Parts: sequence; C-alpha cells; structure tokens
Amino acid sequence: MSPWAVAAVVLLGIICAFQLALAGGAPWGAAAWGGQHTGALPPPYRVASGVMGGLIYPALGLAVLEAGAVVDVPALPDLGPTALWWLAGLFAIGAVANLASRSRIEKWWALAAGALAVSFAAMALG
Repeated sequence: MSPWAVAAVVLLGIICAFQLALAGGAPWGAAAWGGQHTGALPPPYRVASGVMGGLIYPALGLAVLEAGAVVDVPALPDLGPTALWWLAGLFAIGAVANLASRSRIEKWWALAAGALAVSFAAMALG
C-alpha cells in the first residue's frame, strides 16, 4: 500500500468536497475558478464544479487507490508511471495557476495542488 496514494486521495477528497459545496451554492466563489466571483458561483461554474467534484475527482481518487495498491478494482485502468507523471505535471501547472490568481484565498489551493503533484511524482518513481 502506497502512503503517497493515501495522501493524494485525502487531498482529492478535500478538493472534491469543496467543489461539491461550490456546486451547491456555497459563497466561496472568490476561492475558485480564478477568484473572479464573490459569493456563490454563476450557474455554468456551479455545473463545472459539480462535474469535477461529483465525477472527475472521485474517479481519479479510485484510480489512484488502485495504482497505490490500496484497493483492487479490476474494472479500472491501471495508472502506470506515464499517467502518474502526466498527473504530476498537470497538478504542478495547477499549483502555478493558483499562485498566479488575483485572489489571495485561491493562492492557498497551490499547496494542495503542489502536494498532489509531489504525491503523483513519488508514486511514478515507485
């Protein structure tokens, strides 16, 4: 069992809960999607948050648990080193984007994205 996979899934769970709260109308728009919206997000962003929090992040979490040998889900594709490096790069870019945000509160998400990048890179290294 990979502790990096467990750490990644905990972080993904936090992000997932945040995105679902945004989709449900939580007034945290300044902390997401570029920090352009105060209060609740407009409907298109709420839908996007719902898709991310309800589909994308949970599916990624399951795939990460599978890759880290935490669970065995034969129906899931195996995330090999190439996919894990790709995810590490994607979340590293996300961390840079969070840091570049005009919203001070959104900059804090760079910590989560950076930690995910490190977790995926560590998993890719074995």
